Amino acid sequence: MVKRYDAVIIGFGKGGKTLAGYLAGQGRQVAMIEKSSAMYGGTCINVGCIPTKSLVDSAQRIQLRALDSFEEKAIFYKEAVARKRTLVGMLRGKNYHMLADNKAITIYRGIGSFVNDHEVQVVSEDGKELLYGEQIFINTGSEAVVPSIAGIEESHRVYLSEDIMELDTLPRELIIIGGGYIGLEFASMYHMFGSKVTVLQNMPNFIPREDRDISNAVHEEMARQGIEFVFSAGIDRIQDQEKKTLVHYRVGNREYQKSADAVLVATGRRPNTRDLQLQAAGIDTLPNGGIKTDAQRRTTVPHIWAMGDVVGGLQFTYVSLDDFRIVRAALAGGSYEDQGRNIPYSVFIEPSLSRVGLTEREALEQHYEIAVATLPAAAIPKAHVLQQPVGILKAIVDKKTEKILGAALFCEESYEMINIIKLAMDAGLPYTVLRDQIFTHPTMSEALNDLFGRIQA
Repeated sequence: MVKRYDAVIIGFGKGGKTLAGYLAGQGRQVAMIEKSSAMYGGTCINVGCIPTKSLVDSAQRIQLRALDSFEEKAIFYKEAVARKRTLVGMLRGKNYHMLADNKAITIYRGIGSFVNDHEVQVVSEDGKELLYGEQIFINTGSEAVVPSIAGIEESHRVYLSEDIMELDTLPRELIIIGGGYIGLEFASMYHMFGSKVTVLQNMPNFIPREDRDISNAVHEEMARQGIEFVFSAGIDRIQDQEKKTLVHYRVGNREYQKSADAVLVATGRRPNTRDLQLQAAGIDTLPNGGIKTDAQRRTTVPHIWAMGDVVGGLQFTYVSLDDFRIVRAALAGGSYEDQGRNIPYSVFIEPSLSRVGLTEREALEQHYEIAVATLPAAAIPKAHVLQQPVGILKAIVDKKTEKILGAALFCEESYEMINIIKLAMDAGLPYTVLRDQIFTHPTMSEALNDLFGRIQA
């Protein structure tokens, strides 16, 4: 028996759950499919930004405790994991009931896959169900990339980012495979908790997406804190021993091995399309595995949309939310589209790194005539108040239009400051607005006066 709905949504992520509530409010019958009861609310709430930032916050607070021994830090860490579980459980339950308590929404727990362009089969422990949707929306997020390394599947001490946060025992020694943003966040966090952290990165350059002056500043600070980095490291195999795990790697022609209590694999994430059977619906994909969509997030099948990480672009929960806005406008007959969105991001290391827009390198490659300004975080009074006067701030401005092209902020509270710059960029304001803005004092944001005051446009 086929159950018919006005809309079938696959994936309980930010875009999907928000769309479900919106469609139900329009009087439509909605089916929401989520394969795991542990993922109600999506990646961010359950295994992404919320639990990691909860642990980052706890890790920063450990310094206030002045704990000396590793054993004391391990107890604090276990308490932090418990607090994280309580927070995630509360938010997961809130998100579940937000939809489950709506009579126009039916939640199905199981793996959804296309049978054709209007029908989705849901396979669960209770059997199979067939759902028909006049319109179908895909919001299945992303999944961790697991590299092909000998011994990685057999090891009992290898974790992905979502797994390691469930460890109650603080690793005395932690090896992180991958020097991207996820790997750096976990390196910073576990270092603050008290682990001895080593990052093995296969690339020769540190965070190559950033300008060299920014990446060098981040590398120098993290190394100063005691985090070890090994570049151009090729991982050969992982081998469990009785109490430790050995990681065998090579740099050039030399072979090395290093032992750890835990190994975190942080080698990136990819669109989660594995179970969808997209070909059955005639949906095209991109070379990176993402679902091909137009500017309104329609797939190659006009009544099927895709939102968030599964589209293959930037993997942030706020992008998924903005994709909902795009889809909502399309359903109403309008056009929101992405309008060249300026999408900021923050890496919650210590201090945090945040960026929006173009780097200096990208601006030059696009043939802009630019003015560049930098400001050391030590020049900001509030940074000294916060006892974190390290880092660098950088801004790139188009000399012809005086508009801001991009900014990188490696300093305390950069995750708040970057939103001010994004707003100015979206509004098309000249940099002089931030240069001359009246900010409260003492704050980190008032540093934007000095940063943009150094622009010679």
